[in-house]
Amino acid sequence: MWFDKIPDKTIVWHAQVNTTTGLVPDGSRVTLTIDRGLILTDPRGQELWRSSLDSGSVSRGRITDAGNFALLSEDSETELWSSFANPTDTLLPTQSIEVGGNLSSRRTETSLAKGRFRLRLGDDGDLQLLVLNSKSLAETDEYFSYYSSKTNDPSNPGIQLVFNQSGYMYVLQSNDSRFYIKDEVPKSSSDYYHRAVLHFDGLFALYYHSKGQGNNGLGDNRRPKCQCPEMFSLVDSSDEYGDCKPDFKMQTCGAEDSKTADVNAGVNPYEFIRLNRTKFPTSDYGKYANYDEELCKASCLSDCFCAAAVFRSDQVCLKKKFPLSFGQRSLDGDSDTFIKVLNRAADVPSTGKKGKNRDWLIIGCSVLLGTSAFVNFIFVALYSKKRLKQARDIGATSTAIESNLRVFTYRELVAATGDFMEELGRGAFGIVYKGTLKVNSDSEVTVAVKKLDRFAQEDEKEFKNEINAIGQTHHKNLVRLIGFCNEGQNRLIVYEYLPHGTLADYLFRRQRPSWEDRRRIAVGIARGILYLHEECSEQIIHCDIKPQNILLDENYCPRISDFGLAKLLMMNQTHTLTNIRGTKGYLAAEWFRNSPITSKVDVYSYGVMLLEIVCCKKAVDLEDSVILIDWAYDCFRQGSLDDLIEDNLVEIDDMETVEIYVKIAIWCIQEEPGLRPNMRIVTQMLEGVVQVHDPPNPSP
Repeated sequence: MWFDKIPDKTIVWHAQVNTTTGLVPDGSRVTLTIDRGLILTDPRGQELWRSSLDSGSVSRGRITDAGNFALLSEDSETELWSSFANPTDTLLPTQSIEVGGNLSSRRTETSLAKGRFRLRLGDDGDLQLLVLNSKSLAETDEYFSYYSSKTNDPSNPGIQLVFNQSGYMYVLQSNDSRFYIKDEVPKSSSDYYHRAVLHFDGLFALYYHSKGQGNNGLGDNRRPKCQCPEMFSLVDSSDEYGDCKPDFKMQTCGAEDSKTADVNAGVNPYEFIRLNRTKFPTSDYGKYANYDEELCKASCLSDCFCAAAVFRSDQVCLKKKFPLSFGQRSLDGDSDTFIKVLNRAADVPSTGKKGKNRDWLIIGCSVLLGTSAFVNFIFVALYSKKRLKQARDIGATSTAIESNLRVFTYRELVAATGDFMEELGRGAFGIVYKGTLKVNSDSEVTVAVKKLDRFAQEDEKEFKNEINAIGQTHHKNLVRLIGFCNEGQNRLIVYEYLPHGTLADYLFRRQRPSWEDRRRIAVGIARGILYLHEECSEQIIHCDIKPQNILLDENYCPRISDFGLAKLLMMNQTHTLTNIRGTKGYLAAEWFRNSPITSKVDVYSYGVMLLEIVCCKKAVDLEDSVILIDWAYDCFRQGSLDDLIEDNLVEIDDMETVEIYVKIAIWCIQEEPGLRPNMRIVTQMLEGVVQVHDPPNPSP
């Protein structure tokens, strides 16, 4: 919804769709239904968003001149759902927020997806502006609050945030007193349109727009400005709110820093850049009273762990480690911050040692907060990246496989996916989007682009694992890798697009797939795992075999995908030690025993999935309180396998094969790895080449 009489399209409400941009693909549609209200679906008919109704039947929708769109009941004027009760990033006059309600910022200036800032009236009555964890953006992962109305007095708490018809905004308290967000008298509502917006950068602003003249009330000079500190520069020069990278080598506590100091004959290789009236309230590891500024700086300079020092006007010195976070700069600030940088006057040679060079990133974001006065905040978070080591590692990966794979630029993949418009699925390490690549001027090919959404060191490892594991594999039951992108912080993998989705979607739909198709899929997956275990130059343990990681091509042929957790072994290795990987319900017992991990963990996962293929039931069914592996063994032991297939006639006509498959699965899920067959034997049992004996209790 938007203002109709303002020249520029000013959106005041939108459906918050769970995509990167908050937009939906062409061909999507909105439908008004009796039982669910508004439903937004994509061209394939999949639901993207809907209005949440607690009860009642919808008869019609109505929009008011105040900007509220409501769904009304069949027999009265009762509102079953309304946009005013479900706001996005904007409040309009006559709209209010109840206790527990909130506004959500956009992700970026152009993306309508939920961002990292919230305006919330808490259960204690306090109105707060909050920052969420920038990676998960989960409502429960609140990082900190940067504004508070302090209306949380237990004897007189805030009970409602009101934006009234006249343009006043205040927190209404339990004794009917009012805490005004802005004291000054607003422009007349008869002459001006009003709105309040929580912007993508954390700015919460009150706007007015003349009904006659057409000018906004908040000029550009009131907007926050972001910039990198001296000796840091933007990773992406086109994104002023993005990450900053250092233009020098940061200090470590390794031997190379000691040698550097010796080479310079006593000249300290590091100095400070000064940020006036700036403080960092969090992340200090040392606090010293009765220090002067020079002593504070000297203490940090001599400490290899110290990344920055904050000196307060009360003679307190605070030493900070990376990552620095929530830096605040204000005109009346009482602190100065000194960030340690490479000494520009010192000629510091590089040691060239592997694995020792470390870089840091600064994430910069400014927030302008409006009450009676405006205060600028600069958020700075720094975190370690061994970028030189990454460059060597990824460079080696590229050299090894670039003859088979295409290296894409990030810009190419943005264009191919329409700015990551259509989401196909998501997992622990990234989101997969649909894209289109031009083969030549006359033809194009559809692809799936996996975008890693986290950039910690372990995620870099996942990226390299997936590239290494699947880059040179060629098997009809494995997803084909087309190329990848490793540009700046962007890690993306481009696969062939498989039109029939995941095996999970195929198995667990209402209409049970044919038994013959399921048998063929089970054998195909087994052959793909066998190829990984025995027919590659390096044995590959997938570590996360499950229906969600099996894709189906145009002929419903299964393809194993998602090698982000894969563990590679040389052919003369038999086992490895590693941290727990995989998914609940598919994990073998050795993951929890700190035991050596072998290819038998994939055999276990396959056994669980084989039971799912036979029964068309999930490994863990919370609705029916069923653990599939336990239920399947009970049915086998009691001779009641027909309970597993729920009287489906096709399977009943082939109970001999059903029993064989269940017995194979029980052999695969033996708690003792030594009792499990390898995938070659599993494949031979599925194909009828090897006799299948009755298995023992898998969990004695």
